[in-house]
Amino acid sequence: MVVLSQPPALEHCSLIKTCKPTCVFTGIPVIDLRDPEAKTLMVKACEEYGFFKLINHGVPMEFMTRLEAEALSFFNLPQSDKDKATPFGYGSNKIGPNGDVGWIEYLLVNTNPQLTSLKTLSENFCSYAVNDYILAVKRLAFEVVEIMADGLEIEPRNVLSRLLRDEKSDSCFRLNHYPPCPQLQALSGRNLIGFGEHTDPQIISILRSNNTSGLQICLRDRTWVSVPPDQTSFFIGVGDALQVMSNGRLRSVRHRVLIDSMKSRVSMIYFGGPPMSEKIVALPCLMAKGEESLYKEFTWWEYKTCAYNSRLGANRLGLFEKTANASL
Repeated sequence: MVVLSQPPALEHCSLIKTCKPTCVFTGIPVIDLRDPEAKTLMVKACEEYGFFKLINHGVPMEFMTRLEAEALSFFNLPQSDKDKATPFGYGSNKIGPNGDVGWIEYLLVNTNPQLTSLKTLSENFCSYAVNDYILAVKRLAFEVVEIMADGLEIEPRNVLSRLLRDEKSDSCFRLNHYPPCPQLQALSGRNLIGFGEHTDPQIISILRSNNTSGLQICLRDRTWVSVPPDQTSFFIGVGDALQVMSNGRLRSVRHRVLIDSMKSRVSMIYFGGPPMSEKIVALPCLMAKGEESLYKEFTWWEYKTCAYNSRLGANRLGLFEKTANASL
C-alpha cells in the first residue's frame, strides 16, 4: 500500500459530512473526438456542465500508463528524496499560500520547454515518458479548443488555440498523488478532502487519472456528483478564462477530489493558459448586438495573481463581474 511518508494529521485536513452517499453521475457527456457532431456536442456539454469525457482522442495508451508508472515510482521514494524536488515543483499537503490543505502530494511544472522545472522533471523521470505525454496532450488541447471554436462559430478557428500555442503561453502540467487513508473507515459518514472545491483559472483543463474514483463535480443545482473514473479517456474542463471569453455562455466547472480509504489515485492534468500579458475579455463574435460584457477586462497576469492570493474555493471571477461587490 502506498502512503505518504509524512502524512498530515487528519485533524489538520478537511473533512466533510455527507447526509447520504454522493451519487455516481451517469449523465457526464461522452464525446467521440472523431464524431462529425463533436463541435455541437462539446458546446452543449460546456454550456450545461463545463465538463465532458473525451473518447477516441488519439493519445496512445502507452503514453498514459508509462507516465503513471514513472509518477508512482517518484511518489514512492523516501520523503527526503522527494523534498529535494521542492524547488522544481514538488509539494505535499499544502495547496497554495493561503491555508488550504489536502491529502495530496504533487508535482507542478510550467510546460514551456525552455524552463528549468520541465527540464528537471524530464531528468528525474524517463525523459520520453514526460515529453511524449505532454506533447500529445498539448496537441489534443489545441484540437479540442479549435473544435469548440467551430461549434461556437468563432472565426478564425484558432482564436483560442493560438493562445495555447504561443511560445509565451502560461500553461502548466500537474501530477497529483492521493494516497489511501485507512483511517477513513473509522470516520463513518465523513469524507476526507484530497483537493478542495475550486474552478480552474485557465482556458481549458485536460485530465486523465487511474481507475480510482474520487473526482466530483458540482452541477447547476449545487448538487455534488461523483465522476466514474476511466483510465482510457480524458476529461475536459472549462476554465474561468474561457467562461469570460464566452461571456458566461460556457461555464467553468467547480470540482473537488475525495479520498479512497484503500486505493491511491493518480491524476495528470494539463492546464492550457494564455500568455501573461493577454487581455481576457468577452469575444465580440460571441455577443449579440447590444449585449454587454459580464466581466471587466483584465490580463491573465492580473487574474492569475488574484487566484494565487485567494482561498482555493473562492469565487475569483466575482471580483471581475461588472455588477460585483467590492469583496467576495
